[in-house]
Amino acid sequence: MKHLIALGLTFMLVLNAEAQSSFKVAVMKYKGGGDYYANPTSVPNLVKFFNEETGSDISEDVPFVDVGSVGIFDYPFVHLTGHGNVVFTASDAENLRNYLMAGGFLHIDDNFGLDPFIRPEMKKVFPELEFIEVPFSHPIYHQAFDFNEGLPKVHEHDGLPPQGFGLFWEGRMVCFYSYESDLGDGWEDYSVHKDSDETRLKALRMGVNLLQYAFLGEEGM
Repeated sequence: MKHLIALGLTFMLVLNAEAQSSFKVAVMKYKGGGDYYANPTSVPNLVKFFNEETGSDISEDVPFVDVGSVGIFDYPFVHLTGHGNVVFTASDAENLRNYLMAGGFLHIDDNFGLDPFIRPEMKKVFPELEFIEVPFSHPIYHQAFDFNEGLPKVHEHDGLPPQGFGLFWEGRMVCFYSYESDLGDGWEDYSVHKDSDETRLKALRMGVNLLQYAFLGEEGM
């Protein structure tokens, strides 16, 4: 029965995507008081860069979508960030689980302070799964651009090396968590953080890989 439900939700996801002139991505809105709206220029800048680099036509209009809304199924890729508290209700967690099982993809980006809040909330979504560090050989690091040493380091945070963690449902990565990297800051307008061109380019290129993997999986290699 669970497989039949997932299949039906996958069909809904495909239909919703095809009904639009192009794919769209969204930023997740959640409860708890955390600033889900942090980095307002980051994802639009990433989408613009992705279109330029790949000849794609993803909409540069990037809306917020509530984690508990059926509207999340309109977006094959959803980005979550923030610095503070994150709370998923039981219905939020169920909706996000169904979305991810249906073929959706969630990118969580560790803005400083997010880590202790997001991990227990994702445990509500997939209590049976653990975040696993993604090996550097994984296709997500080898799409349009090769990252043979994993995630680029954008901001200092706790001075730890960047790590990429994944949640895998029946062998498919449904969520990628970029930790101690701060890709979203690297995607923002130069005037926000004044990161070097080299740092911003690495962050944007890794973002291209995330989108390609979410849309195409291993076929995007």
